[in-house]
Amino acid sequence: MRIAVISDTHNRLPDTVIERIRDADEIWHLGDVCDERIIVSLGKLAPLRHVRGNCDPEPDWPLTLSFELQGIRFHLEHIPTSYPPDCDVFLHGHTHVARDETIKGVRFLNPGCISRPKSQPPSFAWLILENGTLSWKVMPLQ
Repeated sequence: MRIAVISDTHNRLPDTVIERIRDADEIWHLGDVCDERIIVSLGKLAPLRHVRGNCDPEPDWPLTLSFELQGIRFHLEHIPTSYPPDCDVFLHGHTHVARDETIKGVRFLNPGCISRPKSQPPSFAWLILENGTLSWKVMPLQ
């Protein structure tokens, strides 16, 4: 299963991103979408899971999502926390910096930022699940 993970689009989703994630089995957006049309566009490409960021005005969007796929417990939330819920993988945005770090048995992943990255090129990530094994690759846009 190939999952395209993006965050912090802030009203900007370049056509190059759409082309590169077109074959995703799912798309996960980790918040700060800022324009509902981006969610509509992404939902036309693949099944979509998304959470609300601190810049999103949509009160009906969930702040968090927790679910299990292939025996791995995922938690999606825009702003990272030092005390994650009971999960194996905590995916977040907000910092505008890509991350792959394990703390106290929880793997924290951030795909970076599409619109306003800090000290890195704009990026998204591929999360690949195969037989309960996860691989993660950040994909720069430049």
